[in-house]
Amino acid sequence: MGKRILLVDDEPLILKGLKYQLEMDGYETELAMDGEEALAKFFSRPFNFVLLDVMLPKLDGLAVCQRIREHSNVPIIMLTAKGEDMDKILGLEYGADDYMTKPFNTLEVRTRIRTVLRRVAAAQPPEEKKVIRVKDMEVNLIKRTVTLYGTEVKLTAKEFDLLHLLITNRGRPYTRQEILDTVWKDPYASERTVDVHVRRLREKVEQDTAHPLYILTEWKVGYKFTDVD
Repeated sequence: MGKRILLVDDEPLILKGLKYQLEMDGYETELAMDGEEALAKFFSRPFNFVLLDVMLPKLDGLAVCQRIREHSNVPIIMLTAKGEDMDKILGLEYGADDYMTKPFNTLEVRTRIRTVLRRVAAAQPPEEKKVIRVKDMEVNLIKRTVTLYGTEVKLTAKEFDLLHLLITNRGRPYTRQEILDTVWKDPYASERTVDVHVRRLREKVEQDTAHPLYILTEWKVGYKFTDVD
């Protein structure tokens, strides 16, 4: 069976066009036209990807994204008809992996979905590097789980990919562009996206975000994971 994608939009023509194109690519699709229907369908069966409009009846896309993120790291791309940067960043704040602004080209949508799914499939590290322990943090690279002081921390897919890059290269500072090239591999992503995800990651793994122990800022360079045990 092919990958299953949940398409959420209140415009029937958009859903119809996306469904046709994605099923031609071999994906199985489910459709939802409002936020409540989207959540009901998402939690009724497993999905590999969610394409989610921001402006939805009953429950908006940001609330839907946030609810999904409480339980799943499934990749999510937000669709928005708005052009303001804050709307785009807000989508990322709620746990989305990326955004696209309407009107969009279906070819671009298909390309982005394929890119993300390939990245997820390829992010399987060698068995000998299954678990990394630093201070009070334990990261299982196979199960994609993180625990602090013995308690599991829920990360989004992109937050885990970011942590994975930094912790497997401890002490090595990465520029924002290097992080984009390695984690996002998407020419449309911006350096500000990196800052948003670093801040969200710190909020989840640092006791004091003003004085982080794990995810450090390298002045005039970018970010690195501590090299101090």
